[in-house]
Amino acid sequence: MGKIKPIAHEDELSLVEHLDELRTRLLIIIAAFVAVLAVCFWQNDKILEIVNGPLPEGTQPATFAVSEAFMSTLTVTAYAALIITSPLIVYQLYAFVVPAFSEDEQRIARPLMLLTPLLFIGGCVFGYYIVLPAAVNFLLNFNADQFNILLRASDYYSFFGMTVLAMGALFEMPLAILIAARMGVVTSQQLRSNRRYAVLIIAIVAMLLPGVDPVSMLIEMVPLLLLFELSIWLTVWFAKPEPHEDAVTAPKTAEPDAAMR
Repeated sequence: MGKIKPIAHEDELSLVEHLDELRTRLLIIIAAFVAVLAVCFWQNDKILEIVNGPLPEGTQPATFAVSEAFMSTLTVTAYAALIITSPLIVYQLYAFVVPAFSEDEQRIARPLMLLTPLLFIGGCVFGYYIVLPAAVNFLLNFNADQFNILLRASDYYSFFGMTVLAMGALFEMPLAILIAARMGVVTSQQLRSNRRYAVLIIAIVAMLLPGVDPVSMLIEMVPLLLLFELSIWLTVWFAKPEPHEDAVTAPKTAEPDAAMR
């Protein structure tokens, strides 16, 4: 593993040096993930108790294959390791791309680097405590008198992992919009004037999430709408200033005075 040296904005690196740095940072991420995965697998009984928490009391996932118990346990511990190592992953990605930013842009990027894992973990917590219990309760009790409902372990743990990780990723929406605004792709005025389309897109995204029931869809839409409003304010505070119409038309209003002279 190569040593990572500090890189300033004015430094010029060759393609090989960039690839070597990227390889080193990826190896750090993989090594950390494997180490955390080993610890999580060692403590898999405690992690499984947490993951089974949203299930109704007395409900226990069932296995239908010889290797399903092992593979389900490995899947759950992998999700846990990914969530735990997410701050390190964000930092390594930030450290790789930040030398390309100017000093002013770096001053903006630093607080965003701290905010990114907090938003991700906040989304995971919201998915665990709010979305999952509502979705599981609705789906397991839907037409329960017509079916002999058996909860398969692999299906539930995949549903759990996708829901929690999806909510964590969607909570990053303010940062994604802010980056787009800093790049000049969107402006706060465009975001304000297209709120109705944003609501439609958020509803479609909530519908496509693992929780297919209308209850969890509505629950997921509420924080996403609030995060979109937060995105608008972030673009007002931190994005590049938008050109004002008065400033653009000012030279034209001065032309008659010049002609009179």
